[in-house]
Amino acid sequence: MIFKYLPLISLASVIAAGPAGAQETPQTGAPADWPLPIHDSQTLTFFQADRLEYRGHSGKDGYVWDAQGWIGDDYNKLWVKSEGEGAFGEDLEKAEVQALYSRPVSPFFDVQAGLRQDLGSGPDRTYGVIGLQGLVPYWFEVDSAFFISDKGDVTARIEAEYELLFTQRLVLQPRAELNFAFQDVDEQGVGSGLSTAEVGARLRYEFTRQFAPYVGISWERAVGDTADFVRAEGGDPGTTSFVAGIRLWF
Repeated sequence: MIFKYLPLISLASVIAAGPAGAQETPQTGAPADWPLPIHDSQTLTFFQADRLEYRGHSGKDGYVWDAQGWIGDDYNKLWVKSEGEGAFGEDLEKAEVQALYSRPVSPFFDVQAGLRQDLGSGPDRTYGVIGLQGLVPYWFEVDSAFFISDKGDVTARIEAEYELLFTQRLVLQPRAELNFAFQDVDEQGVGSGLSTAEVGARLRYEFTRQFAPYVGISWERAVGDTADFVRAEGGDPGTTSFVAGIRLWF
């Protein structure tokens, strides 16, 4: 995630600020002896596909994608996020797209607000979104959000990742995702409380920072009333999958 480079950005800002007490030009706010103008409002772009993966379990082959990107400057960004999954040879199981306005509220956290649209074989839903994304102490990357649907359903999600470097190229990435619902949503087979939990780990090799294939394992479990909905439809509330894919960004 881009947040891992914030310390370098902060260091660059300190260097750009110059020594304490340096005079500033009234037009730019830069030190008077700074040789070049500082472009705080420069428009930048970023895209990352964190997961483009094959997923296999119980003789059923499927796929997952999880990607996000933004365009904007240091203070105002438009984020677009998309994730989904399905089985090969079948209709798309579930997917979502989010469009969010993002603004920093601290050196390591952005507040985000916007809309989310669900797609796939389930019922269509449109949600309002409010969330926080950034780094917590010990460099855990966290993405959390509340969702309020056009039907009045309220849900929440929190995702956390950590990167453990064995070498400069070999990286282990543990990942966890928890989903919550504040009421039963029979139409979607979701029960109130903690509805689903997913825990996994992916070992990737970075040929470059922008391109890294990986292999790993993922365990997903429906919990509580959600598990009862899954069993009622003849499904298994818990699955363990082998995953293999590619992580890339630019």
